[in-house]
Amino acid sequence: MQTKRRKMEHLYLENFINGEFVATEQHLDSYDPSTGEVWAKIPDSGEKEVGLAVDAAKRAFELWSCTPVAERSKIMNKIADILESQLEEFAKMESRDQGKPVSLAMMVDIPRAVYNFRVFASSILNIVTDCTILDDRGCLNYSLRSPVGVAGLISPWNLPLYLLTFKIAPCIATGNTCVCKPSEMTSVTAWMLGKVLNEAGLPPGVVNIVFGTGPKAGSVLVSHPDVPLISFTGSTLTAEKIRKDSAPFCKKLSLE
Repeated sequence: MQTKRRKMEHLYLENFINGEFVATEQHLDSYDPSTGEVWAKIPDSGEKEVGLAVDAAKRAFELWSCTPVAERSKIMNKIADILESQLEEFAKMESRDQGKPVSLAMMVDIPRAVYNFRVFASSILNIVTDCTILDDRGCLNYSLRSPVGVAGLISPWNLPLYLLTFKIAPCIATGNTCVCKPSEMTSVTAWMLGKVLNEAGLPPGVVNIVFGTGPKAGSVLVSHPDVPLISFTGSTLTAEKIRKDSAPFCKKLSLE
């Protein structure tokens, strides 16, 4: 007797740009590590998609950089509350997408993502301006901390949501906006995060998430002239390329 194998329904992801989910024509396969089968389709983004995301982040920066710290903190705590209320759902999807046990995702990955938003929402309320008085010279030295602009945030596959939020939280807490490029191998919880950001009332364009490969989407993001800050976690080889591609623009780099 012949049995027909049931065709697996794929989960189709969309880019998160300016608070909206935007479909793409081309997709990449994302595999379930437990079966080796394709279970999700990831946007294969390039110059067009990254450009739209950067433009949205630039527009949002004008308002978000001037948003009072207390308001930014309130929104970030709301993000944490919603994420925490969906902890089990996020943990199950992280497990299926990345391959780690659900118990580990519930104990470490998702709770730490929640904590990332909470800790930076709290810390920005306690930042003081450094000031030094030189009595003998009649001088006053002080430091002003100002948002930089649009940050390009590139995160790895091993701790998908955990490390992505470890970049997003301090970025938006300090008044910057961002374009995120998660690993194409583990993009699902980043896509889910977009819904949480909207529900929490984060203004459109503050956080944009563009999916795709490093050589295609990541390279465009790193070399974009309107992205003055890059935060990257990944291989040394890729970090070396990022340094070279960003050197002509004198970008601020954080490479791990």
